[in-house]
Amino acid sequence: MYKRIAIALVVMLICLSGHANADQLDDGLKALNAGDYKKAIDLWRPLADQGLGTAQSRLGFMYMNGHGVQQDYKEAVSWYRKAADQGDADAQNNLGVLYYNGQGVTQDHKEAVSWYRKAADQGHARAQYNLGWMYKHGQGTPQDYKEAVNWYSKAAELGYAGAQLNLGLMNENGQGVPQDDAEAVILYRKAAEQGYASALYNLGISYYKGQGVPQNNILAYVLFSLAAVSGEDKAINIRESIQAEMTPEEIEKGQELAAGWKPGKPLPKSKDTKE
Repeated sequence: MYKRIAIALVVMLICLSGHANADQLDDGLKALNAGDYKKAIDLWRPLADQGLGTAQSRLGFMYMNGHGVQQDYKEAVSWYRKAADQGDADAQNNLGVLYYNGQGVTQDHKEAVSWYRKAADQGHARAQYNLGWMYKHGQGTPQDYKEAVNWYSKAAELGYAGAQLNLGLMNENGQGVPQDDAEAVILYRKAAEQGYASALYNLGISYYKGQGVPQNNILAYVLFSLAAVSGEDKAINIRESIQAEMTPEEIEKGQELAAGWKPGKPLPKSKDTKE
């Protein structure tokens, strides 16, 4: 009987400790989002010293980005490696990034691929995108468009905008998949509706040229306007070129549609340009 009670007490203490750690992790995240980096570090460091992988990964992030501490890539590598060895997917991906860039370690694209793969196999969207990038460009692994499509597709299904854009490019160019402008447009739209500037630009090109969609200058104007506002500078000149081909009424409609959109909302389609 006493043995059972002792076991129950141990289990209860473990559960209480787990809840306390989770609360401390969450409080640190709230501090990070509020810009109070010192508080976040003060909350995470004790947990990291105790061997908690999530806290070690987050501490690595702080050193990697110089949040609340002097930026120190070697220290970031140290903490990421501790977390990565415990299977933390964020740490595995970020350790791959540091190997890719040669930050805190000797640059090694093969090692980057190895860490990206560990995280990607756990369903980490950014790592899947990074692994797709490595296959597409033949960095750290032989170039393989089909394998790039495979990993981009996994990340795109998880809603990762960069993967949706790059998968769209591969469909447009027929790399690893049959050439398909209509599929490229679908993928560009998914990324563009998240406010991804390059995807807004590429979707604008599709409407301007009539690739995968009916040609529509108003929608091209809308998309280039949104891309320009989002930081895609090359959209400005092409928008001005299109504007020279449009009537005042078409320009007004384009401005109206652009002003009424924000990321997360469906982008206008051809039917929306008709009175």
